[in-house]
Amino acid sequence: MANVVVVGAQWGDEGKGKLVDWLSERADVIVRFQGGHNAGHTLVIDGVTYKLSLLPSGIVREGKLSVIGNGVVLDPWALIAEIEKLRGQGVTVEPSNLMVAENTPLILPVHGELDRAREAQNSTAKIGTTGRGIGPAYEDKVGRRAIRVADLADKATLEGRIDRLLTHHDALRRGLGLEEIDRAALTAQLLEVAEKILPYAQPVWKILAERRAAGDRILFEGAQGALLDIDFGTYPYVTSSNTLAGMAATGSGMGPSAVNYVLGIVKAYTTRVGEGPFPTELHDADGQRLGERGHEFGTVTGRKRRCGWFDAALVRQTCTTSGVTGVALTKLDVLDGFETLKICTGYKLDGKTIDHLPIASEQQRRCEPIYEEMEGWSESTAGARSWAELPAAAVKYVRRVEELIGCPVALLSTSPEREDTILVTDPFADR
Repeated sequence: MANVVVVGAQWGDEGKGKLVDWLSERADVIVRFQGGHNAGHTLVIDGVTYKLSLLPSGIVREGKLSVIGNGVVLDPWALIAEIEKLRGQGVTVEPSNLMVAENTPLILPVHGELDRAREAQNSTAKIGTTGRGIGPAYEDKVGRRAIRVADLADKATLEGRIDRLLTHHDALRRGLGLEEIDRAALTAQLLEVAEKILPYAQPVWKILAERRAAGDRILFEGAQGALLDIDFGTYPYVTSSNTLAGMAATGSGMGPSAVNYVLGIVKAYTTRVGEGPFPTELHDADGQRLGERGHEFGTVTGRKRRCGWFDAALVRQTCTTSGVTGVALTKLDVLDGFETLKICTGYKLDGKTIDHLPIASEQQRRCEPIYEEMEGWSESTAGARSWAELPAAAVKYVRRVEELIGCPVALLSTSPEREDTILVTDPFADR
């Protein structure tokens, strides 16, 4: 059976939640494979809104197995709070339908403290982090001093891990003017939360292999977007994990052969939260209109998103680095009523024309977008469920996007409601 990876192909906030929910109804297993609780999905099902940060979108569907993979950094207290919130909305969350990889690294309170202290003191070049400790947690992972889920099950192992962690962090905290970590308090916190987290701990790599062998359909759910990838994003204004589709393999323990289709989620315009370059950003009435019509505020932080015209050069780039098979174009209805639309096809950099965003940060800032103008449409596309319901100019816009990014549109989303989706290609079709 086909397995599908869903990734954001811009700076995140592309509407992945709705599409993942739409696909998860047809999947058997839904896997979150990277990021932390700094990203979120908003799902609207039968008029009920669910806001998720750590839990895979499949958790709101009965009969589905939701998995948090080892590529995630997990704040156990945030997870417990999210579980309790969903239970309050009538959603079942138990070890029978949620599993957490045993080798998932934990985000500790010290990580958030370090994250916020660094950002507060770095006045010359703020990254724009959420301050939730994701970056420091990934640092500890690659520095081989992380505390992982499995460590909570053995007190002797846990204490050794804490000692190693404190050797590093206390030195950092002294340099930042923070008090050293209270070892006893941290140990007590972890032993207390262990009782709530360990029932979900499983050898996820093994269970996923068994489910795949049994013919189950697996949906891999990414967080953030490709332009926030630690390697291929607008560095250093990026997240601390690999957000590209290839991370689904290492972030779950399944390997690349498990992936049959990569669906890239793309807004019909462009948005970004936080600091960093944004070539097509608008500071005028058009940008304000996009933000208001698109309700552009972050699911997790509530931060206002920066808005701009669709950047085909960037999406063409991310479709390549993530190996995107087809894209899902979202929020087409936000463009309703614009007399003229613009699409960025490339950039001018120091007098030269280039077709991709350079890797150097200062060069990125100097890139000037090259625009192609298209006629807009006055009719509404909101809620359209077939090509026939779309204005001719809207269809022309979608077709031009396909040409410029070099990738076909597999799905077209015309509202937050999951049924308002035009299916062109079924990502789950056998291949």
